[in-house]
Amino acid sequence: MVVDKEISKYLVLTNETITKSLEKLNQNKLQILFVVDSHGRLRGAFTDGDFRRWVLEQAQINLNNSVQEVMNPNCQSFLEDTDFSIIEEHINDRVRYVPLLDNRAKVVAIASRHTGVITIGNYAISKSSATFIIAEIGNNHNGSLITAKRLVDEAAQAGADCVKFQMRDLQNLYVNQGNSNSFDEDLGSQYVLDLLSKFQLKDVEFAEIIKYCETKGVIPLCTPFDKESADKLIQMGISAFKVASADLTNHQLLKYLAKKRLPLIVSTGMATENEIRIATDLLRSEGIRFVLLHCNSTYPAPFKDINLNYLPRLEKYSNAPVGYSGHERGIHVAVAAVAMGARVIEKHFTLDRNQEGNDHKVSLLPAEFKEMVQAIRQIELAFGEDTPRKLSQGEMMNRENLAKSIVAQKPIQQGCKIEAGMLTVKSPGKGLAPYYMDQLIGRPAVRDIKEGEFLFPSDINEKSQQLSRNYRFTQPFGIPVRYHDVALSLRSNFKVVEYHFSYKDLLLNPQDYVVECRSQKLIVHAPELFEGDHLLDLASIDEDYRALSIGHLNRVFDLVRKLKVFYPASQTVPVVVNVGGFSSDHFLNADEKQQRYGLFVESLSQLNLQDIEFMIQTMPPYPWHFGGQRYHNLFVDPDEIEQVCQRYNLKVCLDVSHSWLACNEYHWKIADFFERIGKYVRHLHIADAAGVDDEGLQIGEGEINFAQIFQLMNEHCSDASWIPEIWQGHKNHGEGFWDAFEKLESEVVQ
Repeated sequence: MVVDKEISKYLVLTNETITKSLEKLNQNKLQILFVVDSHGRLRGAFTDGDFRRWVLEQAQINLNNSVQEVMNPNCQSFLEDTDFSIIEEHINDRVRYVPLLDNRAKVVAIASRHTGVITIGNYAISKSSATFIIAEIGNNHNGSLITAKRLVDEAAQAGADCVKFQMRDLQNLYVNQGNSNSFDEDLGSQYVLDLLSKFQLKDVEFAEIIKYCETKGVIPLCTPFDKESADKLIQMGISAFKVASADLTNHQLLKYLAKKRLPLIVSTGMATENEIRIATDLLRSEGIRFVLLHCNSTYPAPFKDINLNYLPRLEKYSNAPVGYSGHERGIHVAVAAVAMGARVIEKHFTLDRNQEGNDHKVSLLPAEFKEMVQAIRQIELAFGEDTPRKLSQGEMMNRENLAKSIVAQKPIQQGCKIEAGMLTVKSPGKGLAPYYMDQLIGRPAVRDIKEGEFLFPSDINEKSQQLSRNYRFTQPFGIPVRYHDVALSLRSNFKVVEYHFSYKDLLLNPQDYVVECRSQKLIVHAPELFEGDHLLDLASIDEDYRALSIGHLNRVFDLVRKLKVFYPASQTVPVVVNVGGFSSDHFLNADEKQQRYGLFVESLSQLNLQDIEFMIQTMPPYPWHFGGQRYHNLFVDPDEIEQVCQRYNLKVCLDVSHSWLACNEYHWKIADFFERIGKYVRHLHIADAAGVDDEGLQIGEGEINFAQIFQLMNEHCSDASWIPEIWQGHKNHGEGFWDAFEKLESEVVQ
């Protein structure tokens, strides 16, 4: 059982409307609200069941009536000083929350089963949550409020969720009333007393630094070493207590802190197994939410003594999330602790390890702390989920390039029984994987298969291959092609065709592959990769690299002008360009992005744009570049896209899949995205998407509502053309494209 003293989420006033009460009931996810009067006194309970019963009894329903009309006045409660074992007997699957009252019937706390979630400030810590990272400042401010604030600033910038201090009432804490000049003390305690007497903040400074933390977006915590300090911290509005390892065996203080009904984070250094067990039993009997931190209290702790394998054992004692408080040098042990299940990490934090005080010597500097935070967040991303294995987008790309497929070793006529000698295994992995060989042998061929042609899922499925036809879309549409499959562009009522070039295509002559087409307009997608592993980047800070990108793109434009003669309907040719601006390890900051935009504009002035309409492609936050993932910084944000297009009169290819992923990453709305940049959109790429990096999915395999997308297209860019940019949609004679058109037509065409 746990007792929650932060009760606002559980309560609703008697005069609140039914509508507002239902909204709060939906928000708190607890399935119950307790109804109180203006003095906080319990009057009843309100649940979904109470509302449904009330509805059935009403001739006319008015949701503006007060919740008091709907509530159940006979709800169970206990006085706050009732023995916890009695309360616990009444909490079950039917009664999950019980209000605790003072002697005036005022609700002061809510008792419930332990959910495994500990809430500190606005941060919910659980076994599946992101790690709660504490920068332990302690007394590393050396008694200076100015230094304390600077430490808070640096910790916030380094990515800490929380900063922690220490408070002691030296006069009441020490037998010698905190006299640092007492010569009766041992050397160790005399040294500690001398530091504490010099370096503790005043009470008014503690209050100020707690408020300062809140302005910086980090949660302030403090370790009270005595009852007097705990009382002061309560008055200052602290949201939880940290208990030092030295006080794990101080049961009087543990009980005193537990009575404050705030969550506890408890270090277990210097404690025996039995002492940890006894303290844990005590805290559980008090009904308090707590996190145990594994800890070795030596400064610095030898690596051989840390014993991270103790973490799972510690978790069994608390049946709650556990953490790690580290005093070793470096960041690697803390990162490893997260990998082993720690959901709270505490590391000492300083501006200068050479300052006076023992804690400085084992503290991380701001840059080191930031590195630790980044490593922890990377580990968290790598955890994934305990679900059936799914290929990532990058793996699918590499599987296509590196794996093998079943290929026809000789021509196979439709209806002919397939024999083993007709098939072989070759690279790349564009078709059926080799393990399907046994399913093909003995089966009649469902189509004519040329020698060297890949076999596909439609060759073993009962469902026949999807074929092309004319479609009923109102805006001009087409498909992407390469030279080798340009004939696909003539199989339907397409108004546009989009050529996707590779750098090898720049060496070819269009007239060897293309015939004149007067009914379609030409669009070209510039390559992203060029010879020598050169990824196009018109915003590179490396001048030589950027110059090479400009040269490559001008070569593309030269080819486009040659190709243009085969499409006389095109006066100018839109060329879709991923302009670059990517980074390898992290997103760029605002100043760095602004610099890259400036470099892009400078590159633009060096391009030969005769007969070319330069189209910026909207980008996802985490693009896949030939099987590897990067961070993208330019032309992701609709505000930035709008500013650049407006200032430099540029047009956009809105890649719906890319921009949907950006909306997911940054919590934008796709409707707002269209509204901001719609007037600059000349062309769209249509594909499904999911999460923050699953792009180019087949229609219906992701999250996108295409009825909404086509409505937005009609509202904001009704003259724009579009293609289905389904990843590997061209395979098996364009089967992926025809499948996409069928699904889109059924969803968006009335």
